[in-house]
Amino acid sequence: MILSLFRKPKLSEPVYAVYNAIVAQSRREIFYAEWGVADTMTGRFDMISLHAALVFRRLRSSEKHSKDFSQSVFDCFFHDMDRSLREMGVGDLSVGKRIEKMGGLFYGMLSNISSILDAGDRGRLIDFVSRNFHAGATHPMAERFADYIVKCDKTLNAQPVEKIMAGSVSFGEPV
Repeated sequence: MILSLFRKPKLSEPVYAVYNAIVAQSRREIFYAEWGVADTMTGRFDMISLHAALVFRRLRSSEKHSKDFSQSVFDCFFHDMDRSLREMGVGDLSVGKRIEKMGGLFYGMLSNISSILDAGDRGRLIDFVSRNFHAGATHPMAERFADYIVKCDKTLNAQPVEKIMAGSVSFGEPV
C-alpha cells in the first residue's frame, strides 16, 4: 500500500462499509473502559490501525483485486485521518507530516502484528499489546487483549475474501 497525499481516493460503498466496520469495532467501550487503551486520539488511532491491520492480513493472500480493495480501504483510512486532523485545527503545512508519521506507525503495526501472528508467539503478542496500547507497562487485561487479537485473526480468516470485499466484515466479540 502506498500512501498518496495528493490523489483523492475512489471509495465505493463496500470500501466505506469495511472501513466503518473497522472504526465501529475499534470504538468498542471495553477496549478503553476495561482493557486500558487510552481514550485519546492516539489510542483511537492505534485501535483503528490494529483492526485495519487484521483486515489487511486477511486480504493479503488473495489476488490482485483484493490488493486494489485493500489500497482503497487504506486510502479511506488516511483520508479520514487527514480530515480529522484538519477538524482539530492542525494547519495545512503540518497535516502532511503528521499523516506521513501516522503511515509509518501503521506500517510498523501491520508488520509487527503479522510477524507475531504468523509465528504464533503468545508471549510476543502480550509484549506487543503492552508496548502499543499500555505505554510499555503490562496491563492486567493484556492477556485477554492478546487472546482477542488471535480470535479476530481466526474470525477474519474464516470469512471469504469476496464477502469482505462486498462490504461485510466481522471481528468477533471482545470478551
